[in-house]
Amino acid sequence: MEFPQNLTFDIYLAILFVVATLLWVNRSRKIHMNARIHEEALETGMVTPPSLHPVIDHTRCIGCEACVHACPEFPAHKVLGVMHNKAHLISPTDCIGHGACKAACPEDAITLVFGTAERGVDIPKVEPTFETNVPGIYIAGELGGMGLIRNATEQGRQAMENLKKSKRLSLPGDPGIYDVMIIGAGPAGLTATLSAHESKLNYRTIEQDSLGGTVAHFPRGKLVMTKPAVLPIVGEIPFTETDKETLMSFWTKVEKDTGIKIHYRERATEIVNQKDLFRVRTNKGSYQTRTLLLALGRRGTPRQLGVDGESLPKVTYRLEDPAEYVGKKVLVVGGGDSALEAAISIAEEANTEVAISYRSEAFTRAKAKNRQRLEDAANQHKLSVFLSSNVKTITRDAVELKTGGASDETLSLENDAVIVCAGGILPTEFLRKSGVLVETKYGTQ
Repeated sequence: MEFPQNLTFDIYLAILFVVATLLWVNRSRKIHMNARIHEEALETGMVTPPSLHPVIDHTRCIGCEACVHACPEFPAHKVLGVMHNKAHLISPTDCIGHGACKAACPEDAITLVFGTAERGVDIPKVEPTFETNVPGIYIAGELGGMGLIRNATEQGRQAMENLKKSKRLSLPGDPGIYDVMIIGAGPAGLTATLSAHESKLNYRTIEQDSLGGTVAHFPRGKLVMTKPAVLPIVGEIPFTETDKETLMSFWTKVEKDTGIKIHYRERATEIVNQKDLFRVRTNKGSYQTRTLLLALGRRGTPRQLGVDGESLPKVTYRLEDPAEYVGKKVLVVGGGDSALEAAISIAEEANTEVAISYRSEAFTRAKAKNRQRLEDAANQHKLSVFLSSNVKTITRDAVELKTGGASDETLSLENDAVIVCAGGILPTEFLRKSGVLVETKYGTQ
């Protein structure tokens, strides 16, 4: 049976109309959802990106959504979204600095920056080779603004490749002088150490704490990494998203199997430039080295509250193991991911009473997933949340909170332990004394 030609055309037209309508409805739904996410961010004050983030030139942007889908956080988190036919950073606090959006943009409409016009971020000035303004001193990883494990790992590898080309390494050898000292054994420092070991350099790696640096003190079960990374000697890390314990176990095995040497509980206190050499003083000794790779974390020295009672033994500045707080009344202080994760993980232990105190009106520095988990725990009465509050006094068996509002009340909580997750004091002064230029970025590259 043959259809009249005009009827066939009408059928094709109807199909095209249905497809176009479905596409329009789907796009409208996405635009509406993006606008809602953006409005929620504005209403809650969650508008300050914690790290490297994109600024989009809307004179170039064509709204193709390439950046949206390139983001490794998508679709779990809608960091970027199209509104009014242009891409926008709709959920700024969910952006953690992957930088994949810039590479994916076909119109070169994205610039990656640190800080905002309202809130600056201190970043050491480094060249594309990772060398600072002081010849022979290199910086990689979190200290340079790259907090992601994969990015820090890659920077540690690249920095060492550039460092190996330094003319300083061609100077006459001396067994008492190191080719390179690596300060820090987090992702960047570990990778740099493997590279130095592979190249048979005379190196010394020191770490003020333990293997993994900041990562070692993430809460138990915290998911880490989103893309595979490559380690010298070892090759590709055999997993993408995994938990902290699995990654730490892997790094520990790498340390043992490769025979690299890391000196723990050793903290650098001073760097003195001695022409073609550096004198590095630590809490355990003094060394000479031709080059330096600083793979320090940005946490630095834990930030204290400055209140009476903070010196009590029950006050700590990181969560080691939630299980040690079973049956205790615990106060967590802070509003970042580490604070929320600590409060949630302790609340999951038996017979705990957990409260979290934060000075602002919203958890602006925490990821949406952690904010939702905290809200769920609070709704299930597993923990208590005190926003717009500050610790006033800590005693042996209680904590006094100064709460916000017109009444400016003081609330007393029974307490066995306090965990302060208020970030750290950046090693800015240490860097400046070493001659390294530190810039405050206000929404700039």
